[in-house]
Amino acid sequence: MRVGRRAGGWVGRRVVLKAAGASLTVAGLGATATACGGGSSSGGGAVTLRYSWWGAEDRAERINKTIALFEEKHPKMKIETDFQPYTDFWKKFNTQASGGNPPDVFQNAIGFLRKYDAKNVLLDLSGQVEAGNLSMDGFRAGLEKFGEIDGKLLGVPVGSNSMALAIDKPVFTRAGVQPEQGWTWDDFDEAMAKIRDRTGRAGDSGMYGVMYLYDLYLRQNGKAFFSEDGLGFTEADLSQWWTKAEKGVKSGLFADPRKVSQIKPKAALSAELAGSEFTWDNFTVRYTSEGKSEYGLAPIPTTDGKRTGQYLGSLMLSASKRTRHPEEVARFINFMVHDPEVAKIMGYDRGVPTTQAQYDAYRPTDPVNKAIAAYEESLVDAGVLEPITPHPNGADICEAAFLRIAEELGLGKRSVADAVKQFLTESKTALAG
Repeated sequence: MRVGRRAGGWVGRRVVLKAAGASLTVAGLGATATACGGGSSSGGGAVTLRYSWWGAEDRAERINKTIALFEEKHPKMKIETDFQPYTDFWKKFNTQASGGNPPDVFQNAIGFLRKYDAKNVLLDLSGQVEAGNLSMDGFRAGLEKFGEIDGKLLGVPVGSNSMALAIDKPVFTRAGVQPEQGWTWDDFDEAMAKIRDRTGRAGDSGMYGVMYLYDLYLRQNGKAFFSEDGLGFTEADLSQWWTKAEKGVKSGLFADPRKVSQIKPKAALSAELAGSEFTWDNFTVRYTSEGKSEYGLAPIPTTDGKRTGQYLGSLMLSASKRTRHPEEVARFINFMVHDPEVAKIMGYDRGVPTTQAQYDAYRPTDPVNKAIAAYEESLVDAGVLEPITPHPNGADICEAAFLRIAEELGLGKRSVADAVKQFLTESKTALAG
């Protein structure tokens, strides 16, 4: 397989990414509508909204350009911005939400919807849709439903993505490794050994803390990370996974976690500590920005040669229930998900655009973004996509605990048995609340 090309038969037709229908005119949407859920307190004057997200510098630069465009088209609205790395973002957001002062609009993910809805933090945007300030028409592949929880619209998707194996293409070529759709975990282990032996580099950055990869592995085996109301796996399951990861480090198949920790926030793949890294497909943009090599996307290994357990996920924009400007927030979100110029600026940084208008507006010509589009097309062609696993209230705490405890395991601060016990104890408490 040549990653990011239509060779090999696993990358296919573009039409599968398109929605079945609706055209959309967004210019001037909601300009005369009356807000629901509290209305606007602007009184016709200037309005300032606070907008927060997580990500790297490259994402911040792109988002700031979209904000400049928004302010140019809406001169009576100003956007104050704030961004942090992922874990720092949620620490700050938790503090703000607990203090009753969350940002007006913020980047969100499915694992946080039930949590912050239960805490009465999230604005149900359904009223703004009814008022004409926000359109949920024109979304691809049913993504307009992604942010709906219990009949409430708590998030609006801005980009679709799926888990992938990001690779250093020259390294894989030198090692003679050619991943194909349907390759197995045994094939993966053999490939990692070839990279180690033939290039002198660890095959992968490590599997300790990639919760969403572990979820796919569980789904391949008829389970899942989360059930409707808790965890969907056993102590023995996690012990097996983390034991495999630990052995991979000791054998040199995976990068030394100490070195990986030292070069953060730079990724192990772009820092040339490893030849590959499991991550979301749209993160290939990050590697190209950070590193010096050529990067591509390879399929997720399987248990049976068929099922990958994959699904399309999405980052979302959510709004605070305490915002004084629900109309303006809705119009801002509407602009960010429908305006064609936004898609041209953002590219696939947050995933493939979710609305047809933005998808059509941005046709990637560079190898990186073309590879991302081709990868997602290949998933649909291969018929591997499934519905996303349910995320109960407390899922975000489980994810943070998984990441933290896995890092402690990798750094030698915990044994596998201790790490598993600690994770299950913390998760039980989180999911019970």
